[in-house]
Amino acid sequence: MAEKKKFSIIVFSGDYDKAFAAFTLASGAAALNYEVNLFFTFFGLNIIKKRRGHTWLGKGFLSRFFNFLMGGRNNLPLSRLNFGGLSPVLLGGLAQKNNVAVVDELIEASIKLGVNMYACETAGVILGLNKDDYISEIKSVIGVATFLELQEGGQSLFI
Repeated sequence: MAEKKKFSIIVFSGDYDKAFAAFTLASGAAALNYEVNLFFTFFGLNIIKKRRGHTWLGKGFLSRFFNFLMGGRNNLPLSRLNFGGLSPVLLGGLAQKNNVAVVDELIEASIKLGVNMYACETAGVILGLNKDDYISEIKSVIGVATFLELQEGGQSLFI
Protein backbone atom coordinates (compact mmCIF):
# COMPACT_ATOMS: atom_id res chain seq x y z
CA MET A 1 0.00 0.00 0.00
CA ALA A 2 1.28 3.47 -0.89
CA GLU A 3 2.23 5.77 1.96
CA LYS A 4 -0.22 8.60 2.60
CA LYS A 5 0.89 11.95 1.15
CA LYS A 6 1.76 14.64 3.69
CA PHE A 7 1.04 18.34 3.56
CA SER A 8 2.12 20.69 6.34
CA ILE A 9 1.41 24.37 6.80
CA ILE A 10 3.24 26.70 9.17
CA VAL A 11 0.63 29.29 10.14
CA PHE A 12 2.64 32.33 11.22
CA SER A 13 0.15 35.04 10.30
CA GLY A 14 -2.93 35.98 12.26
CA ASP A 15 -4.53 37.76 9.31
CA TYR A 16 -8.05 36.77 8.28
CA ASP A 17 -7.22 36.24 4.60
CA LYS A 18 -4.17 34.14 5.43
CA ALA A 19 -6.17 32.01 7.91
CA PHE A 20 -8.74 31.61 5.13
CA ALA A 21 -6.01 30.38 2.75
CA ALA A 22 -4.42 28.05 5.33
CA PHE A 23 -7.69 26.34 6.22
CA THR A 24 -8.88 26.19 2.60
CA LEU A 25 -5.68 24.34 1.68
CA ALA A 26 -5.78 22.18 4.81
CA SER A 27 -9.38 21.07 4.38
CA GLY A 28 -8.90 20.53 0.64
CA ALA A 29 -5.81 18.38 1.15
CA ALA A 30 -7.48 16.41 3.95
CA ALA A 31 -10.50 15.80 1.70
CA LEU A 32 -8.07 14.29 -0.82
CA ASN A 33 -6.77 11.96 1.90
CA TYR A 34 -3.53 13.78 2.68
CA GLU A 35 -2.13 13.73 6.19
CA VAL A 36 -2.31 17.44 7.03
CA ASN A 37 -0.36 19.10 9.84
CA LEU A 38 -0.89 22.73 10.82
CA PHE A 39 1.77 24.32 13.03
CA PHE A 40 0.60 27.62 14.56
CA THR A 41 3.25 30.03 15.73
CA PHE A 42 3.35 33.66 16.91
CA PHE A 43 0.44 35.63 15.39
CA GLY A 44 -1.02 32.38 14.05
CA LEU A 45 -1.68 31.32 17.65
CA ASN A 46 -4.39 34.00 17.73
CA ILE A 47 -6.49 31.84 15.38
CA ILE A 48 -6.56 28.87 17.74
CA LYS A 49 -7.14 30.60 21.07
CA LYS A 50 -10.12 29.28 22.98
CA ARG A 51 -11.19 32.81 23.86
CA ARG A 52 -12.16 34.52 20.63
CA GLY A 53 -12.16 38.17 21.73
CA HIS A 54 -9.89 40.60 23.54
CA THR A 55 -8.81 38.82 26.74
CA TRP A 56 -5.98 39.13 29.20
CA LEU A 57 -4.36 35.71 28.58
CA GLY A 58 -0.85 34.88 29.63
CA LYS A 59 1.53 35.22 32.51
CA GLY A 60 2.89 38.64 33.37
CA PHE A 61 1.78 42.10 32.33
CA LEU A 62 3.48 42.25 28.91
CA SER A 63 2.19 38.84 27.78
CA ARG A 64 -1.32 39.67 28.96
CA PHE A 65 -1.25 43.08 27.28
CA PHE A 66 0.09 41.66 24.01
CA ASN A 67 -2.54 38.90 23.94
CA PHE A 68 -5.25 41.47 24.65
CA LEU A 69 -4.08 43.59 21.70
CA MET A 70 -4.06 40.56 19.37
CA GLY A 71 -7.75 40.08 20.11
CA GLY A 72 -8.48 36.42 19.29
CA ARG A 73 -10.16 34.91 16.23
CA ASN A 74 -13.05 37.40 16.27
CA ASN A 75 -10.59 40.22 15.62
CA LEU A 76 -8.36 38.90 12.84
CA PRO A 77 -7.40 41.81 10.57
CA LEU A 78 -7.14 41.66 6.82
CA SER A 79 -3.50 41.75 5.67
CA ARG A 80 -4.24 44.68 3.31
CA LEU A 81 -7.01 47.25 3.27
CA ASN A 82 -8.24 46.37 6.76
CA PHE A 83 -10.16 49.67 7.15
CA GLY A 84 -10.18 49.63 10.93
CA GLY A 85 -11.41 46.03 11.12
CA LEU A 86 -14.32 46.43 8.68
CA SER A 87 -12.77 44.48 5.79
CA PRO A 88 -12.90 40.99 7.39
CA VAL A 89 -16.63 41.53 7.97
CA LEU A 90 -17.11 42.64 4.36
CA LEU A 91 -15.00 39.76 3.01
CA GLY A 92 -16.90 37.25 5.14
CA GLY A 93 -20.17 38.70 3.88
CA LEU A 94 -19.02 38.37 0.27
CA ALA A 95 -17.98 34.77 0.89
CA GLN A 96 -21.35 33.89 2.41
CA LYS A 97 -23.24 35.71 -0.36
CA ASN A 98 -21.37 33.53 -2.89
CA ASN A 99 -21.80 30.30 -0.90
CA VAL A 100 -18.12 30.10 0.04
CA ALA A 101 -17.16 28.92 3.51
CA VAL A 102 -15.84 31.51 5.95
CA VAL A 103 -12.88 30.94 8.30
CA ASP A 104 -14.92 29.44 11.14
CA GLU A 105 -16.57 26.99 8.73
CA LEU A 106 -13.21 26.07 7.20
CA ILE A 107 -11.80 25.41 10.66
CA GLU A 108 -14.75 23.14 11.48
CA ALA A 109 -14.36 21.31 8.15
CA SER A 110 -10.64 20.84 8.82
CA ILE A 111 -11.39 19.41 12.25
CA LYS A 112 -14.00 17.01 10.86
CA LEU A 113 -11.59 15.91 8.12
CA GLY A 114 -8.91 15.04 10.69
CA VAL A 115 -6.41 17.84 10.14
CA ASN A 116 -3.72 17.69 12.83
CA MET A 117 -3.21 21.02 14.60
CA TYR A 118 -0.25 21.89 16.78
CA ALA A 119 0.77 24.99 18.72
CA CYS A 120 4.37 26.20 18.79
CA GLU A 121 5.93 25.72 22.19
CA THR A 122 8.45 28.58 21.87
CA ALA A 123 5.90 31.18 20.73
CA GLY A 124 3.54 30.03 23.48
CA VAL A 125 6.24 30.50 26.11
CA ILE A 126 6.98 34.01 24.83
CA LEU A 127 3.27 34.91 24.86
CA GLY A 128 2.66 33.22 28.23
CA LEU A 129 0.19 30.72 26.74
CA ASN A 130 -0.32 27.04 27.50
CA LYS A 131 -2.37 24.18 26.00
CA ASP A 132 -5.44 25.15 28.04
CA ASP A 133 -5.54 28.52 26.25
CA TYR A 134 -6.10 26.86 22.86
CA ILE A 135 -9.12 25.18 21.33
CA SER A 136 -9.48 21.55 22.39
CA GLU A 137 -8.65 20.26 18.90
CA ILE A 138 -4.98 21.23 19.27
CA LYS A 139 -3.27 17.84 19.49
CA SER A 140 -0.20 19.08 21.28
CA VAL A 141 2.12 21.97 22.00
CA ILE A 142 5.35 21.05 20.23
CA GLY A 143 8.76 22.43 19.35
CA VAL A 144 10.28 22.88 15.92
CA ALA A 145 12.17 19.58 16.00
CA THR A 146 8.97 17.61 16.59
CA PHE A 147 7.17 19.51 13.83
CA LEU A 148 10.03 18.80 11.41
CA GLU A 149 9.69 15.09 12.18
CA LEU A 150 5.93 15.25 11.55
CA GLN A 151 6.28 16.95 8.19
CA GLU A 152 9.24 14.88 6.98
CA GLY A 153 8.73 13.48 3.50
CA GLY A 154 5.87 15.81 2.65
CA GLN A 155 5.28 19.22 1.22
CA SER A 156 5.40 22.28 3.48
CA LEU A 157 4.02 25.77 3.10
CA PHE A 158 4.57 28.90 5.19
CA ILE A 159 1.58 31.26 5.53
